[in-house]
Amino acid sequence: MSQSENLIGSEFYLPYDRNLLDRAKEMRRCPTPAEKKLWNLYLKSFRVRVLRQRSIDYFIVDFFCAALRLVIEVDGGVHFTEQGQAHDEARSEVLKGYGLRVLRFTNEEVMEKFEWVCGMIDGGGSP
Repeated sequence: MSQSENLIGSEFYLPYDRNLLDRAKEMRRCPTPAEKKLWNLYLKSFRVRVLRQRSIDYFIVDFFCAALRLVIEVDGGVHFTEQGQAHDEARSEVLKGYGLRVLRFTNEEVMEKFEWVCGMIDGGGSP
């Protein structure tokens, strides 16, 4: 089976790799402190439905809001390496190809500038 045959999708759903579903469930059970804070204090009761650790294409995004076509990523240290930044850039381009907006925040921004992060998400802005 080729890699592209692993993607499941339809006109109503973005394609996803079924092989990532167990990993996404595990990630929902063990969120980072920043993800946990953003979810529990803001996104859990957001004005429209937000999903945690959602598989899209061959990626697992931290948060996904279908109604706003918005992906929210909370980045830790691994994202700040040269390799991590290149991977994130390529990943964001794929997601944008599906018509999604991608907002990225650092763990520190979520933990220390929480109101600003929430304002950026609510306004759909870009950090």
